Amino acid sequence: MKPGLSIRFSSSFFRRYKNCNTGKSTIFLTYDLNEKRVFSTHKVFAKGDRGNVGNTRSIGLLSVVGIGLIFGLSYIYSVKALSPILLDVDVKPSKKFEVSKGVSVEELKKHTTVDDGVWVVIGGNVYDLTEFMNIHPGGKAIILKYAGRDATKIFTPIHAPDIIDKFLPHDKHLGPLIGQLDMEDEEEISPEEIERLQRVENMPPITQIFNVSDFEYIAKKTLAPNAWAYYSSAADDEVTLRENHYAFHRVFFNPRVLVDVTEVDTSTTMLGSKTSVPFYCSATALARLGHEEGEKGIARGCGRQGVIQMFSTLASYSFDDITDAAEPGQVQWFQLYVNPDRSISYNLIEKCKLKNIKGIFVTVDAPVLGNREKDKRMKYIDDADIMEAQKEKVDRSQGAAKALTSFIDTSLTWKDIGDFKKQTNIPIVIKGIQTPEDVILAAKHGVDAVVISNHGGRQLEFARSPLEVLHDTMPILKAHGLHDKIEIYIDGGVRRGTDIIKALCLGAKGVGLGRAFLYANSTYGEDGVARLCQILRAEIQTGMRLLGVQKISELGPEFIDTRNLAARTTTNDELYNSVYVPLAPPRFRNDDDN
Repeated sequence: MKPGLSIRFSSSFFRRYKNCNTGKSTIFLTYDLNEKRVFSTHKVFAKGDRGNVGNTRSIGLLSVVGIGLIFGLSYIYSVKALSPILLDVDVKPSKKFEVSKGVSVEELKKHTTVDDGVWVVIGGNVYDLTEFMNIHPGGKAIILKYAGRDATKIFTPIHAPDIIDKFLPHDKHLGPLIGQLDMEDEEEISPEEIERLQRVENMPPITQIFNVSDFEYIAKKTLAPNAWAYYSSAADDEVTLRENHYAFHRVFFNPRVLVDVTEVDTSTTMLGSKTSVPFYCSATALARLGHEEGEKGIARGCGRQGVIQMFSTLASYSFDDITDAAEPGQVQWFQLYVNPDRSISYNLIEKCKLKNIKGIFVTVDAPVLGNREKDKRMKYIDDADIMEAQKEKVDRSQGAAKALTSFIDTSLTWKDIGDFKKQTNIPIVIKGIQTPEDVILAAKHGVDAVVISNHGGRQLEFARSPLEVLHDTMPILKAHGLHDKIEIYIDGGVRRGTDIIKALCLGAKGVGLGRAFLYANSTYGEDGVARLCQILRAEIQTGMRLLGVQKISELGPEFIDTRNLAARTTTNDELYNSVYVPLAPPRFRNDDDN
């Protein structure tokens, strides 16, 4: 057999073709002139074959229409950004071919320390992660643990398949692994993990889930510890997290009676789109951490109930994966983290146009990552031992923040918001407003809407609750004659349909929930998401009937008593407090007490 030329292709291009079935970051193909077949280093496959993404030794298989496609459309495309949602728009084919011989098993095993370089195998390819591990949001330890080893099994369930190609510079892509690593012994499962898996097998039937806290309770008992810590964590002492919820308890109702409430209508319009309910799924990162279907499952569950889904730049599935999972005509919004490379953000806006996204929510409250200690403690619980073995200093104070600022523009200003509005007719929404003054500025800058939000209590500790800021904002907007110029949304702390009604009475157009959808999807998949929507809808309907209103548009401040809102007293919410997990101190190494 006469070997052909080994050519590197970016998989982010080829996944746009129906015959491509690969999630690997780089594809290496050789065209054999004698047999007229395309083959990779590890597996020979014929023209038209489809690859097996789950094969940890394969490089990725690609159906090839002809040798002209290979030589005419090959290119290398890389964008240094953490997001798996980056579009393949305006990508120009490269005329250069990169020849790669790959990495032998023997060479791989030489690179297991910081001094020698940290090389890791993912999906049959070898990557140099020596520099990257310093900004890895998951910490150095997990990368060092898999130095010189195959990390595919731990990598695949969490990350989008094309994230490496889009985040790691191409000079760190060392080529395919040549040879086969020895089978490793399975790690021993701890007693705690055995108990967790048993709880997963014995979850209550979904018909026994009656409220948001039920989903959170099941998630706390069944999610892997790192997933639970990531989803539930908040900033510092988590005062803002709790206050977001407690604020709703300080608002009471003024119900009217002798009103015909035989029929009540929960439908409304948000950003010009009709929706069946006045709440939506707010964007969250890494939904796949809790459930394999991640944001796709959330899309399907929301679609079944006519609920709007907002998905994140930091989603664990690609833009196309999530939008393709939606029902025909389903309304979806996109949360945009603005990248320092502004062309990436502009391309994402173009992608929103192509995929009929109905709202772009620009997140402005996260120039740096909040101090989320639950997540830190779980993420680095074993780091010290690994770092000591590597003779590394255990300094984690800047890792996650540095990683975040590497793909989020900390210089974002009001001028940039105006530039985004010029790029599209899609409504532009500012997400993360926390004062009435900034709401006024947003209205004056012609922004279509704002979300009053403190990022679920995950950013600045002691930021005021969104409900309290909303209460102070609406009278000022009216005084400026701007209340009809901009739509106001809030998120954070919502647990009940009555919470949603209170926000609507104060002037909110709609209300977002984030963690609730994560917990519902993590525990029961898309059925859980649909169940959550049904529960909240039923609670809103009951609340409207008991309040004496027939339509969402009838809700107003006359139906609520807010005299105690600013007092910031707390109520003994037994259900909420029973699910909440307080911060814990560090454990001694010989402490077996759970």
